Amino acid sequence: MVEIARSEFILGGQKSGKSRRAELIARQWLDATVAHRAVLIATGQAWDDEMRERIARHQRDRMVRVPGMVTVEEPLALAEVLQRHSASHTLVVVDCLTLWLTNLLMPAQGAPLDAELPTKELCRAIEQAKGPVVLVGNEIGLGVIPMGREVRAFVDALGGLNQAVAGVCARVTLMAAGLPLTLKELG
Repeated sequence: MVEIARSEFILGGQKSGKSRRAELIARQWLDATVAHRAVLIATGQAWDDEMRERIARHQRDRMVRVPGMVTVEEPLALAEVLQRHSASHTLVVVDCLTLWLTNLLMPAQGAPLDAELPTKELCRAIEQAKGPVVLVGNEIGLGVIPMGREVRAFVDALGGLNQAVAGVCARVTLMAAGLPLTLKELG
């Protein structure tokens, strides 16, 4: 049983168990009382066949693991949608911050956006949330320094986003091989 924090940031590598932990928290929240609701804000966009299938697989799996959770798709206006769905009886899961940042910095169409203001707005929305918030993101800064300028800039921006979100969350959990390691815990 996982104690539900006011806000939790779950980060780790790809396939480390981040989303599963967020789903476990949501399931426990929903099972606690019939008055509870859970909303997933999905930030991924299906730009190719592989991503379409990945999203469909996640949706199918989530319906089995957390049948009562409602999904809202929002690739850009994350702070606004988090505020709209936040309520004392509603747990909001954001999956994932890395794809959200990708949507801002590397849009398939149009010019990239500056992520500084959206990051500040997101942190403010987390702090002002009326109910619990669980955010999922990737930790990609543990590997070798990327060769390309754009990729280095993205890794730097994600590191800044992760630090900002970790700074405002009550709990920060690092996932590795499906195992949680608590990095920060405020009472």
